[in-house]
Amino acid sequence: MTLGLRKIILLMLIGSVFLMANIVLVANWLSEKGLPDFANHIRSNYLTGTAITVVVALLILLVNPGKAGTARCFIRRCPVCDRRLLGNPKYCSECGSNCNS
Repeated sequence: MTLGLRKIILLMLIGSVFLMANIVLVANWLSEKGLPDFANHIRSNYLTGTAITVVVALLILLVNPGKAGTARCFIRRCPVCDRRLLGNPKYCSECGSNCNS
């Protein structure tokens, strides 16, 4: 993790703490702008149960074509020494066996 990424995460954390400390003020501001009424209008007119079901089903069925035939876990075990391997390693560092099979 680079220093720049750590700084960004820290700034986001500080911003979220300030936002949570002033949540009542933020909620009143959003209410003055009419955002809850607009969101309720969108939900009642455009987000029906059928539309949400279709979108969720399509997202579940959406598969990367290159990964369609291979169902690999993120955590696997070495076939020789039964050591836990993270990611998709080419070999086991413990016993040196080929783990591509």
